[in-house]
Order: sequence, then structure tokens, then C-alpha cells
Amino acid sequence: MDRVKRVFKNKNAVTLVLLALFYAVIAWMLWSGHITRQFTNMIIPMSMYIVLAVSLNLVVGFLGELNLGHAGFMSIGLFSGCLLSIALSGSLPLIARLPLSMLAGGICAGIFGFAVGMPALRLKGDYLAIVTLACGEIVKNVITNLSITGGARGLNTQPIYSGAKALLPYAVVLVFVTVIVMMHIKKSKQGRAIMAIRDNRIAAESIGLNVTYYKLAVFIIAAFFAGAAGALYGHFFANVKAVTFDYNMSIEILVIVVLGGMGSVRGSVIAAIVLTALPEIFRDFGDYRMLVYAVVLILAMLFTNSPELRSLRENITPAKRIREGFRKRHVARVLSGGQEKGGK
Repeated sequence: MDRVKRVFKNKNAVTLVLLALFYAVIAWMLWSGHITRQFTNMIIPMSMYIVLAVSLNLVVGFLGELNLGHAGFMSIGLFSGCLLSIALSGSLPLIARLPLSMLAGGICAGIFGFAVGMPALRLKGDYLAIVTLACGEIVKNVITNLSITGGARGLNTQPIYSGAKALLPYAVVLVFVTVIVMMHIKKSKQGRAIMAIRDNRIAAESIGLNVTYYKLAVFIIAAFFAGAAGALYGHFFANVKAVTFDYNMSIEILVIVVLGGMGSVRGSVIAAIVLTALPEIFRDFGDYRMLVYAVVLILAMLFTNSPELRSLRENITPAKRIREGFRKRHVARVLSGGQEKGGK
């Protein structure tokens, strides 16, 4: 019982347990056939959005900088990882080829993040947002005009195409690695330094923190995980085009981060799952599907950011209710023990 109490007192442990239960249910439904084709096609994109949102939250939530080029890092990882996977498709099985392609895609995206971050991170606020947005569009147009990536027709990934059942284990591992790394960074000495830079850059510099170093490290880490997610995402389609990863996708990822809460890893995970599933849930509304989706999104923003509604949300959180139950039982046990001693 004491171990259970400690688990529910640890917010990170609660997040990991809930995420494990979610994927356990998804896996059971997928292998037992209790899931429709539409929701089967959502599993890998949903996992990809979780990784993208959690990694972008490191830049936007922890560091406090606005990055509108996250989809560009994803596309670099996707095309570099898929090109490597295609080259190795005849010699290596998926279990060895996919991790290598994800690692290569993450490294390529991280290198590009370093190249962009060196000059761009000297800026801040709206100026940094404009630069990252421009870099994402440059990446999209360059990849579209390269012959090695298939040009405007897109890259033919038919040789490495895999279904949701084959890719789900890799997606689960990538999601858990990303979430655990971000949780560790948040609680670490480096994470506190990053959040200190977010709160007051001048004060952080005055105590000796290397602001440029921490900003660049955050940018590279976020780009790495975006690239790894892109490489995984590319194996789920028979053809991928760079035009898919434009500024609209970057804004979608940013919306997920804002909806889930700036700096909240659990919030990013939940928001990614909900916002990926909503369009399919509202498919029965036909032409009004996106209208209903927009209304729900507005209501969700109000629910997560209004101070009055925020207190209501915290009161109905399952983990908090469970912790309150444990606390009340402990208080009742202590009081009953005191009464027994008093009676004696």
C-alpha cells in the first residue's frame, strides 16, 4: 500500500503508468481486431505527435522561446532516415534497420538544429519565431526540389512500408524514451538552469549560466527527437512529400503544446492524443466536422487556461482524487489510533 501511495504522489510515475495503460489497450485492440481501420491508421501519427509535442515543449515551455519550424526538423529526419532505410532494405531486417534509420534521422535533424540555432538563438521572441518559420519553409522547398528525395512527386517508400502492427513497438519505445528524457531534464540541474533562463535571462547570466549553450542544447535535443519521429513516420506511408511538413504542421504541434500546458509533459501527451483523435471522432458530422473540431478546441483552451476552470480541472483529476483518498484514510487512521491511546 505504501508503494502505491508513493506512485500516486509522483506525477511523473502517474504519467508513465497512464501512458503504459493507454498503449496496452491500443495493442490489445489492434491484435484482437476490436479497432476500426480509421483508428488503426491513427496509432502511428498519434505517437508521432506525442513525440513532436513533448520535444517542442522543451523549447516553448521550458526555455520560453517560440519555434515555428519544428516540422522542418521532422522532415529532415524523415527523408534522411528513410533514404538510409531504403538503402539497407535488402540487407537488414526491420528490427535492425528501423532503429538505425531513426537514429540517423535524429542525428541529421540535430545537426541542422545546431546549424540553425547558432545564429537564430541570438534572437528572441517574435524575431526567433519568424526565423524558425522561414527555416522550416526553406527546408520544405529545398527537399521538394532535390532529385534524391523524389522531387515534387515525393519519395517512394514502398520498399520500407510497414503497417501499424509492425511499427507499434518502435513507436511505444520512442514515445517512452522521449517522455522519460524530458521528465529527467525538467527535474535535473540543467532543467532548472533552462527554466531560470526562461524566467529571467539577465539574472541567469549574472550567476554564470551560459545562456547560449543551454539554448543551443535545448534546440538540438528537440530537433533530434523530431527527426527520429519523422523517420518512424516515413515507414508508415508508401509515399511521402515535403509539402506535407509546412508551417501548418508546425502550428498544429504548437497548438498541442499550448493546449496541454506550457512546460507540462503529461499535458502534451494528453493533448496530442485528443487532438489527433478528434477529427476522426467527428467524422460523422460530415461537412461540419472541422467546425465542431474548432469549437471543441476553443472550449478546451478556455478550460485549460481560465483560472476558475483550472481549479475545477485540478479537482476532478483522477490522480489528485486518489491522493486525496489516501490522505483522508491516513488522517482517519491517525485519529482513530490517537483515540484508542486516549481511551487506554
